[in-house]
Amino acid sequence: MRDLVTRILATEDLNFLLTNRIPRLALTRFMGWFSKVEHPLVRSASIGLWRFFCDVDMRDSRDTEFRSLHAAFIRPLRAGARPVDPDPAIATSPCDAIIGAHGRIEAGGLHQIKGFPYTLHDLLGDDADAAPFLDGGFVTLRLTAGMYHRFHAPHDLTVERVRYISGDTWNVNPIALKRIEKLFCRNERAPISVRLDRGGVPLMLVPVAAVLVASIRLPFLDPVKDVRSGGERAVPCHAHFTKGEEMGWFEHGSTILVLAPPGAVLCENVVEGRGIRMGEPLFRLP
Repeated sequence: MRDLVTRILATEDLNFLLTNRIPRLALTRFMGWFSKVEHPLVRSASIGLWRFFCDVDMRDSRDTEFRSLHAAFIRPLRAGARPVDPDPAIATSPCDAIIGAHGRIEAGGLHQIKGFPYTLHDLLGDDADAAPFLDGGFVTLRLTAGMYHRFHAPHDLTVERVRYISGDTWNVNPIALKRIEKLFCRNERAPISVRLDRGGVPLMLVPVAAVLVASIRLPFLDPVKDVRSGGERAVPCHAHFTKGEEMGWFEHGSTILVLAPPGAVLCENVVEGRGIRMGEPLFRLP
């Protein structure tokens, strides 16, 4: 039954209609509220439906019981579930994901899918933020609804600034990426500027929200509120993380773009359409 439903929902026109031609922002806010309902009937039914449709793998979860659908979404991992590559020359994947578009940032341009370009300026909204990554590299990491939703430091690093850019909540799956130009530049996002302990190399992590993603949470910035709560802003900070240490989470699935400076080279395991786990090699550093 699940395979049949999945095949039907994978039909491009129907999938795009059901996940985009809807009141996206209103449904996303509703999902943020509904997923936190702790009534046993609501909790059991919603977690059951989520696991049925999203092919959820709980084998690495630290917990086996959850107060709500939201608690299941943001479940932590059991200790040792994600070995982190110890090579100091390697920046690792910050999350579990499916690898999307990747490559070199040429003259400030990159692409969400073949034939759909966008620019660093449009993504980040700030030329100073974009400057370190001109002619550098990028990789798109898409988290599906059933995946582990927390993201971690790709290296020993210090967060120097977080910006919040309000926006829409288009779906970020490949079907939408083939139809909506500059999709990542339209959606809500929170560029995180970091500097690695190794040589002061800059990296940029850009969590991008999507339909039904209630919020992006960065506890080092605010332990209680999500990044949306303070409105559009740029926040200087000095939060240090060791390689593999948890930095934050999505309330559902979405995308993280990782930007690296010139000289950084994507690792051989970075292949479009392939799965990657937090802690696996992503970039070889300059």
